[in-house]
Amino acid sequence: MHEVLERDEAQDESWSQKYLGLKLSTLLWVGALVAGSGIYIGILLFGANSVDAYIQLQTYQAQLANNVAKLKQENAQLQKEYFELKEITVGH
Repeated sequence: MHEVLERDEAQDESWSQKYLGLKLSTLLWVGALVAGSGIYIGILLFGANSVDAYIQLQTYQAQLANNVAKLKQENAQLQKEYFELKEITVGH
């Protein structure tokens, strides 16, 4: 009789309990958690707010660096002109 009960209990186990040692509901919760985490991380890494923004910021930084170089060159030219004009007015 005892052997029959053990055999019936073994047949009542779901495949998740038999092979993984987890209840089906626990397995579903873990699966949902893994899937949700994967989607969240995917959005963080590949979403519009990450890679695209990073590339746009790099482009903007390059443009700003180019503008700074041009403005420095223009400033040097204007300072040269200013001091030349100041020298002419002081010399007279």
